[in-house]
Amino acid sequence: DASVACARSTACTRVHAPAAMALSATTGVCALRATSRASMLSARRVTQPLTVSPRAHRVSSTVLTRAKGGAADGKGKPGTGGDSKSAGGITKRSEDFGKWYLDCIRECQLADYGPARGTMVIRPYGYAIWEGIQRYMDARFKETGVENAYFPQLIPYSFITKEASHVEGFAPELAIVTQGGGKELEEPLVVRPTSETIVNNMLSQWIQSYRDLPMLLNQWCNVHRWEMRTRPFIRTLEFLWQEGHTAHATAQEAEDKAMEMVHIYAEFARTQAAMPVIPGRKSRVESFAGANVTYTIEAMMGDKKALQAGTSHNLGQNFAKAFDTTFLDADGNTQYVHQSSWGVSTRLVGGIIMSHGDDAGLQLPPRLAPIQVVVVPIWKKDDEKDAVMASVDSIIGSLKAVNVRVHLDADQSKSPGWKFNQYEMKGVPIRIEVGPKDVAKGACVVARRDIPGKEGKEFGVSIETAALQSKIQTVLDDIQNAMLAKATEFRDANIVDVKTMDELKATIENGQWARCGWEGTDEQEKAIKEETGATIRCFPFEQPAGPHACLMTGAPAKEVCIFAKSY
Repeated sequence: DASVACARSTACTRVHAPAAMALSATTGVCALRATSRASMLSARRVTQPLTVSPRAHRVSSTVLTRAKGGAADGKGKPGTGGDSKSAGGITKRSEDFGKWYLDCIRECQLADYGPARGTMVIRPYGYAIWEGIQRYMDARFKETGVENAYFPQLIPYSFITKEASHVEGFAPELAIVTQGGGKELEEPLVVRPTSETIVNNMLSQWIQSYRDLPMLLNQWCNVHRWEMRTRPFIRTLEFLWQEGHTAHATAQEAEDKAMEMVHIYAEFARTQAAMPVIPGRKSRVESFAGANVTYTIEAMMGDKKALQAGTSHNLGQNFAKAFDTTFLDADGNTQYVHQSSWGVSTRLVGGIIMSHGDDAGLQLPPRLAPIQVVVVPIWKKDDEKDAVMASVDSIIGSLKAVNVRVHLDADQSKSPGWKFNQYEMKGVPIRIEVGPKDVAKGACVVARRDIPGKEGKEFGVSIETAALQSKIQTVLDDIQNAMLAKATEFRDANIVDVKTMDELKATIENGQWARCGWEGTDEQEKAIKEETGATIRCFPFEQPAGPHACLMTGAPAKEVCIFAKSY
């Protein structure tokens, strides 16, 4: 059983790419080698294991350690830690975006670092957001005829080398198993970075004729990519995702499927995550290794950096030719299949955090929030408890009957103020407060997370079943729409049309996105990245009215692209 245990040292950052990483299943340590592409392809064995640096391991593992101080007894605001902190010991987003992001993940109990450097443990609250993403995506995929399957995590190394651009693109990120069961393996096994190769190995056995097509598959799984700089949810050594793989009889069918899936991703982002993504085509430089063309959805985060939130690839016949994935057409001729692949990952969770959060913590879109409504009962005297809780039980029953995800917090060891701040920090869209005076009126208080203070509170809301159900569903929809509108306004205000290189550099320096006409070469694109740190995020499907001129030459340009710094 070639199970893999690994640890990683800061020495990893000194390895020059392309580098292959070999994992020993018997020693439980990571062995690295810096290689040329030629030696990469020959898959030579690693003989010198790299030992773990305890100091480096401790540094990475303590980034998310709970902040000390604050009201652990629940009698005041949770974890307030001075002027630079908001509720829960969270650094203000407006002061340090990166620290705020990590604080949100820690204090809201979304995730923690795993014992192996660069890995992540997703906690229940964070995983519940991922489950919401899965539910929507899985249903949409199946509506298009896609079926779920599962392929092995360990892939023969020879598979990776069959498609030249694929191995070249993934070589620096591979983790390789060289031993299993106490013995050297006859062939190294790659820990799945993506599955185009092993899928094609199986498709070449399953597909015989045009009657077997199209074949539309998806798998929910984990993948490993040996990242040198990690950030929870955004970039980790291991992450969760779905990857779709399809095979078709014609090039147009593969292109249509690739486009269909990127539009499903864009639909999800807008309607569920309230993220106003820009769908478009990647440049050749930024396309997936082994694809004819890559499509993407690009999202603007709260610090104005871009996040590639999902991709879809038209693979053409590249992998089919490498693996001899063929079929007999209706005329009896042998043809290579045409393929697409597409995927989104737990990176979307990070995107939701960074798109909507504020100084107080998370703001979760209602359609993905694990808790849509939290109910906080309030009483001071024991003889008030029964009446308050009866009213609360009625409220919870009414909301559950219409599938609202509702949570009761009746913990009397925490003050109401502490709870208000706690659930605000965790991004719960609606808070319902019920006290003795509310009970007397047959009412409750409804507070919105997206509107702070008294402006977001509505008093005297009827708890009659039909009225309450209608009210809460309306408010949830209002919050969802308001979050999308706010994020769209922010995005549009930070996309700048530029016509010269100086304007592009000034825009990128200001942290914004630069939109410009482009007919430049791959070399010119790489030069801009080298000079500014910005890359072409995409050529948007929705193009502004022309005419356009190329930023580099001034010559007429058929389309515009967007340059931005990214995660």
